[in-house]
Formats: sequence, structure tokens, C-alpha cells
Amino acid sequence: MGVFGCGKSTVAGMLATSLEWDVAEGDDLHPASNIDKMRAGIPLSDTDRWPWLANVAAWIAERVESDRPGIITCSALKRVYRDRLRAPNVVFIHLADSGGMIEQRLSDRRGHFMPAALLNSQTVALEPPGRDEYAIEVDAGPPADHVAAHILNRLKLSPQNPVVSS
Repeated sequence: MGVFGCGKSTVAGMLATSLEWDVAEGDDLHPASNIDKMRAGIPLSDTDRWPWLANVAAWIAERVESDRPGIITCSALKRVYRDRLRAPNVVFIHLADSGGMIEQRLSDRRGHFMPAALLNSQTVALEPPGRDEYAIEVDAGPPADHVAAHILNRLKLSPQNPVVSS
């Protein structure tokens, strides 16, 4: 979880490959109307996000019900959103910005529907997980393979395919 540009997709892919778990890109579960709004530079409202969060929650529920581990990317900016996504054994990994690195990443990003101008709306909406939530915060600033290895270590998970450090 975290604001866009923090590395959710990259780190999730590395973790899923390493652990041989299912993975899903939460952005792929947005209704077309949400994508159109974001592409136009219009921040999503809570009303816009609820159908998307229902899709993300359904993906999580399928894994929980079948006892299959998985990783899904989702901004999960607010506690109420995370409350909608909570399920047994779901851990939120908050990829937190370290000193403005997200702005730099976004300036180099090409081909994504979300314009950099929307970063402020996500930063303002972000409610970092509370101490009472099943979540860990990780600095998203280091290279993605280091972030993934750190997450594996924090969660005491043994990779099937070790994350390669650069």
C-alpha cells in the first residue's frame, strides 16, 4: 500500500516471484470510469473508490477462502479502506516515501494513466496505518530488490527464489 509511484507494483512482483505466490495489480481492478477520471487529472472520491475496493476485497477473499497466499497492490490510503480489505492473515505493507523520492520517480515515469499532478491528492488523503493495524511500514527509497528483501525478512518469509540484490 501507499501513494502511487512508491514502488508497489515493482516490489509486489519481486515478492510474488520470490515466494511463488499469486499477484494482482490493483489498478487493473478499477472501473473504466475511475481510470478515465485519473487520466484526466481528477482525483477519485470515496464514492469512486468503493467499487474498486470491492473488487480488491473479492480478490483477497478468493485467496483466503482457498488458503492460497497472494499479493495485491492497492493504495489503501485510508483506514476505512483498509478496514474493507481486512481478512485473516492479511498484512498491509506501507511503502513510505523517504524524502521526496516519489516525485523523482514520477518525473521519470512514462505511459501510466495517473498523472504526477495527482500525487498531492493522494498524499493528503493518506492515513498511515495505526499501531493497532496488522501492518508494517517500509522505506520505499532503497532499490526495489532491497525493499523486497527487507519485507521478506520483516515477515520472516522464506523465498522459493531469493530476491537478487543489485
